[in-house]
Amino acid sequence: MRDGTPQLSSFKRTLTMLEAVVDDGGASSVAEMARRLGLPVATAHRQIATLVAEDYLRPLGKGRHVAGSRLMKLAQRLDEKQLIANVAAPILHRLATRVRSTVQLGTLENEMVTYRIKTGQGASALFTKVGMQLEAYCSGMGKVLLAYLPDKDRDNYLAGGPFVPLTAKTITEPAALTAELIKVQEQGFAVDDGEIADGLFCMAVPIRNPAQQVVAAISVSQADTGNKRMADDVLLAMLRQAASAIEAEANVGTDR
Repeated sequence: MRDGTPQLSSFKRTLTMLEAVVDDGGASSVAEMARRLGLPVATAHRQIATLVAEDYLRPLGKGRHVAGSRLMKLAQRLDEKQLIANVAAPILHRLATRVRSTVQLGTLENEMVTYRIKTGQGASALFTKVGMQLEAYCSGMGKVLLAYLPDKDRDNYLAGGPFVPLTAKTITEPAALTAELIKVQEQGFAVDDGEIADGLFCMAVPIRNPAQQVVAAISVSQADTGNKRMADDVLLAMLRQAASAIEAEANVGTDR
């Protein structure tokens, strides 16, 4: 390697073997896996033996293996939503620079929006903060996350009011909120025009995982001051471009 820290080739080959065994699901023997990967059988046996000793793999017999308990526990600790936030961070920093406004990423937990990223111009002045949870019905990101819930979950949420008005524009009637969420799902974005705070405009779009489930939302918040606000169609195009970049990067990381 000409630049940066040298890599351990043997470790990379072992990781390749681990991934191959997990993908194989215990259907093939070590010898078959070695031939498939173009490795000496003796090397493959040493790799597998090491992974079994560390409990990353578990033997099934006849040279076949599946994921071990240590690997399973590691996988369970991975938070898909936080992984997407990690991927999204540099993309949203760039978006914030372009729109000269506050950009945020949120996820839905226990019917509340959890704010995971907040960046850009005016971020310190905006009342939200990373780690904060806020009601979903009155924000752009919240509407997106609610709109794409399974029908039963969305219906349960809408039946669980009352919905408290935060401003004169907050949608609080369940029927009106239902219509708003259907509209969000149909058009693929949500708008909060002074519903969570007077004078604040927010537009949000969904972030999907490889299974096309909406697992997060991103938004741009701007002061609703007429000509100082970016045109809605321009803002929407930039948000969607950022969302596509996040999904592409996250999906590569998931599938690799």
